[in-house]
Amino acid sequence: MQSLWVFGYGSLVWNPGFAWTARRIARLDGFHRSFCMRSIHHRGTVQDPGLVLALDAAEGANCHGVAFEIAPQIAEETLEYLRARELISAAYLETRQRLTLEDGKDAGREVEAVVYVIDRDHGQYCGALELEDQAQIIAAAVGDRGPNCEYLHQTTAHLAELGLPDPELQWLSDRVKMLKTA
Repeated sequence: MQSLWVFGYGSLVWNPGFAWTARRIARLDGFHRSFCMRSIHHRGTVQDPGLVLALDAAEGANCHGVAFEIAPQIAEETLEYLRARELISAAYLETRQRLTLEDGKDAGREVEAVVYVIDRDHGQYCGALELEDQAQIIAAAVGDRGPNCEYLHQTTAHLAELGLPDPELQWLSDRVKMLKTA
């Protein structure tokens, strides 16, 4: 039995919800982190969708996040949990991708990981939204897991704490704070 690796780039970074044996900074090539998925469950509703992060394919892009190593004994139950959480509306595709680990004793090592990426053909895909439009939506939306802005602020803060600041997310976070106080 082998370990399972899972890549976190949004809420999994700060709220994985599963046990892990190792956590490493990692890079995924060929994708970028983007608020390109309408959230109709966790951070919005069908009537008033919010936005959540997804990995959108782009030539020459890369995304830094966290690779979690899962013990073989709990790999299947972890996958069941992730599928219930991430595949709730089928807007994400469960894929296996190569990650490059970037810290610790494993720096430079490549691993195959479970990675959830956006299905561009799904109705929740919205990859062409301007940043200001994203900020307006995030500032107003609320879903069954709370305000959309909480998701943005938590993700932005935790990535920065890990040494992975994301300038686009930081701009959105600052702009949403301004909108919420206006």
